[in-house]
Amino acid sequence: MRRRLGRLAALVCCLVLTACAGGQVRHGVGGPNTVSFALPPSATPNWILPLAVPGYTASYNGVVQSVLFVPLYAYDGSSGAVGRDDKASAAQPPVYAPDGKSVTITLKPLTWSDGTPLTSRDVQFWFDLVRSAKDDWGAYTKGLMPDDVTDFRVVDDHTFTLTLDKTYNPGWFTANQLALITPLPQHAWAHDPDPRKTFDYLVSQAKNLGGYNADPLWKVVDGPFALESFSPTGQVTLVKNPHYTGEDAAHLDKITFLTFTSSAAEYNVLLAGGVDYGYVPTTNLGQKAKLESLGYRIEPWNGWSITYIPYNFNNPTLGKVFQQLYVRQAIQHAVDQKAISQVIWRGTATPGYGPVPQDNDPTYLSDTQKNNPYPFDLNAAKALLANHGWRPDPDGVLACREPEKCGPGVEAGTRLSMTLLTESGSDETDGTMQELKSELSRIGIELRINAQPLNTVLANGTTCEPSSPACAWQLSYFGTQGSWYFPAYPSGEQLFATGASVNFGNYQDKPTDDLIAASTLSTSPQSMVDYSARLAEQLPVIWMPNPPYQVSAIDTSLGGVTQDPLAGLQPQRWYRR
Repeated sequence: MRRRLGRLAALVCCLVLTACAGGQVRHGVGGPNTVSFALPPSATPNWILPLAVPGYTASYNGVVQSVLFVPLYAYDGSSGAVGRDDKASAAQPPVYAPDGKSVTITLKPLTWSDGTPLTSRDVQFWFDLVRSAKDDWGAYTKGLMPDDVTDFRVVDDHTFTLTLDKTYNPGWFTANQLALITPLPQHAWAHDPDPRKTFDYLVSQAKNLGGYNADPLWKVVDGPFALESFSPTGQVTLVKNPHYTGEDAAHLDKITFLTFTSSAAEYNVLLAGGVDYGYVPTTNLGQKAKLESLGYRIEPWNGWSITYIPYNFNNPTLGKVFQQLYVRQAIQHAVDQKAISQVIWRGTATPGYGPVPQDNDPTYLSDTQKNNPYPFDLNAAKALLANHGWRPDPDGVLACREPEKCGPGVEAGTRLSMTLLTESGSDETDGTMQELKSELSRIGIELRINAQPLNTVLANGTTCEPSSPACAWQLSYFGTQGSWYFPAYPSGEQLFATGASVNFGNYQDKPTDDLIAASTLSTSPQSMVDYSARLAEQLPVIWMPNPPYQVSAIDTSLGGVTQDPLAGLQPQRWYRR
């Protein structure tokens, strides 16, 4: 990795020197109609199959997949309001029956790159795979997709009707359920008549990063780009798909996603002109004028997102401790969100107190969440723990000395010593973790920090059973660019519903489940407001400041760029001026 970046830096210095000598700043490392895009530090694509499995859910996997395999429905918030992106979708707008119990969908006349038309069978193939292996599908929540579709009826090659198990809020169903579907090339990927065997085969092939470049599976695409190369380290190069038949064709010939091990390494290459579209670490925001003189425009990229640290409620050592609400309240009181936002993120992050985005549309925001029920207050935190039987050991770390007060399942002698698995490579995240460690130590909690690349954090911080070795993790942070980016509806069926695949901490709360279920059925926002209030009080996770996706540095000769709050990219619309 270091050797490759070294060669890259040397090359771009030569390019910049040559360009400056001619009076023109030229960025990037490719040809005249190409773009190089900087990936976040230690956050690299590692999955190409548009069916995510746990541990392979990083956002840039979705970015690469969406321009290779056109989703049934794409969404975008670049205009300021989140809405359906029809040009980037594989189907015409859905038509719901008057009783809301079925929806009919017509596909656009797209063609796979081998010349085979995309048909209803390709959507049915997606359903067959997901139904056969739903427990292994990364987006599965019991009772929702695909359980909420009771019948798939092919009307003709381009039209099909889904029968639903009940009447849902149509806006929610399209944005949060139908948008999960991506038509797949059945003719090229159906490895076995048994869809479960085919699912397992595709997953096994997708785990072989070294085989991506030669595997014929990944050559059959219907998106505006095709795969040129995908290195085991995560560097990805896409080229314009010459066989694309849709209405959203690529303008560029090529785009390369560059990988970096730290934000400092990325910034050095940015200064050397080696990146067309990169980011500025907050520690370097004072260099804006210098970057602008080099031909970049600097724009913050804010997200429709929340940021948090999940507790592992099933951890065999501390799970019972985390299940005590007063412990979670004490920890939340020790998070100085304003200081972290202002000092470490230099004002680019926004404090967050609950489960819905609170720096954008206030439609779903409760007063409880907005007003922060657990402000920074170390004395309040100490009192909560002392009143529940925790006393300091000689090293200052609190231990449970009155188990009858500590809470059900918390044994005498249990110490408040915990390990946080966190992203590496970001100065801002490193600073946030050190600040959190310092404040927690002041209330008698020991925090050990284990920094790892993002994909490692995601792979090790997943749902688990208490008896499983995979349940060794206690706290997990994957929020350097925000932990979770919502679709159009910021509902919690994937995050905090019992048994949901992205409910990494195994949080369970019946009132929360009821509010989430209500939010999927009603067009009224009240259930979402109540959900916002309950989780702001119940603290299923540690709420943390929500940083921008990034502060971008974009080559001024690159047009067509919109920074989608949903963290999507539409590189097919980028062009050189």
